[in-house]
Amino acid sequence: MKHYKIFVINPGSTSTKLSLFEDEACLFETCLIHDAPELLKFSTINQQLPLRMKDIVSFLEENHIDLTGLDAIAARGGGCCSLASGTYVIDEKLIADTRAGMGNLYHPSNLGVQMAEKIQQVYGGRMYTVNPPVVDEFDDIARISGLKGVDRKARTHVLNLKEMALRHAASLGKAYEDCRFIVCHIDGGITVSAHKDGRMIDANDAAGGGGPFTPNRTGGISSIDMVQYCKGKDPEDVLKMITGAGGLVSYFGTSDSDKVHAMVEQGDPMASLVWDALGYQICKEIGAMSTVLCGQVDGILLGGRLLRFDDLVSQIRKRCSFIAPITVYEGEFEQEALAYGALRVLRGQEAPLTYTGVPVWDGFRF
Repeated sequence: MKHYKIFVINPGSTSTKLSLFEDEACLFETCLIHDAPELLKFSTINQQLPLRMKDIVSFLEENHIDLTGLDAIAARGGGCCSLASGTYVIDEKLIADTRAGMGNLYHPSNLGVQMAEKIQQVYGGRMYTVNPPVVDEFDDIARISGLKGVDRKARTHVLNLKEMALRHAASLGKAYEDCRFIVCHIDGGITVSAHKDGRMIDANDAAGGGGPFTPNRTGGISSIDMVQYCKGKDPEDVLKMITGAGGLVSYFGTSDSDKVHAMVEQGDPMASLVWDALGYQICKEIGAMSTVLCGQVDGILLGGRLLRFDDLVSQIRKRCSFIAPITVYEGEFEQEALAYGALRVLRGQEAPLTYTGVPVWDGFRF
């Protein structure tokens, strides 16, 4: 039986994760960390591409890793037009629309398909992306914002959220389509989502700045306060603040959660209050999603690197255990989800999808 070699690239808000898989086996995995203030020196996300590629090449050279003979590159998708869930071929149209942010997503995940192209130019291999953050399965009622012409959008960590839901359903001896979950990705970005009958029917707009604040994002701020804050400021600077210089960066000048948590452990009163507020806001969002599911919740699933902090997990358990059993998946499954999606296509177990550039949902007809 043929064995397949798959290189996985996953740019996040403050990191670039790399993995090399042979079939289901991970041969290596690393996470290149970028501090938010350094990334903020670039005026656009796309301008980060040379720096991140340089770091990737340096890592491969320093560790004597040869990617010759790659069968596929599986890269995290970004802000193309909204689409259905599945594994997509990365082609010129998908790359162009992602680079242009056609899905109104301003996030480093836009770099993933661009990075895949750079790697393919050197090593060859087919290119795929799996469940990009603009996968849209929302119920229509979840799209209403309160301002006509501005609809709520699905811009989430759907790759990890779906993988957690699938794994947890299997652990219960059930199909994902038969479960109701609240699934949370708690990392540099934070998504809290409601899953019902195999669809992610609602979630905070993580990439758009909605929901809880994060290590580098503002989270939801009242409209009036945001308008007041924006007066006299360059719109591009405000955009970077919302998605890169908010949250912990705004309060402490760093997105490094370990540094902030060390301040908490040392008894710093401001750090302690802000840290507790981070958990508090996550819990409020979980409570909101429980109402989406009418209180019928089979489980609350927590994933992401911030779960390495026991006090954060304890706060969520204290405030939310009454809703449903809580299961912690520390870290995330994005690398595996990308690799396995590509592997299913390579083995002929799943048909690859072609990106059309036509949004799966493009507005109400009234």
